[in-house]
Amino acid sequence: MNGQFHHALDPKGRLFVPSKLKEELGASFYIAKAPDACLAIYPEAAWQKVLDRFNELPSSKTRAMRFFFANVIKCEPDKQGRFLLPESYRDYAGIKQNVVFIGLAGRAEIWAAERYLPEEEEYLKPETLASTMEELGF
Repeated sequence: MNGQFHHALDPKGRLFVPSKLKEELGASFYIAKAPDACLAIYPEAAWQKVLDRFNELPSSKTRAMRFFFANVIKCEPDKQGRFLLPESYRDYAGIKQNVVFIGLAGRAEIWAAERYLPEEEEYLKPETLASTMEELGF
């Protein structure tokens, strides 16, 4: 999954799944609150990897993930490709109207456009991009 797709909430708080992501996300997917004040979207296979990793943890470590799992929803878009984005998720990510879907390897993210675009501008500076790629070994 890669690319970015700009969309807007409809008056009922629904979003359209970008057509280029529909096949990769599948008929249903999971949305979680992510650490970067955005929303992470996991297709079924990627979500299963999260569950598998969680189930490998000793019970003493699973407690910290309680609130993460309590704030995950399963989405099944309607025939038009829309899904409801609950108000608490919109509030968490600062989404008021315009969003940016970004592909991120095996998953995607939903960002409030006004949060994402300034970050993208900062990280796409040649020196920042070069430093990040070097740090990650690319």
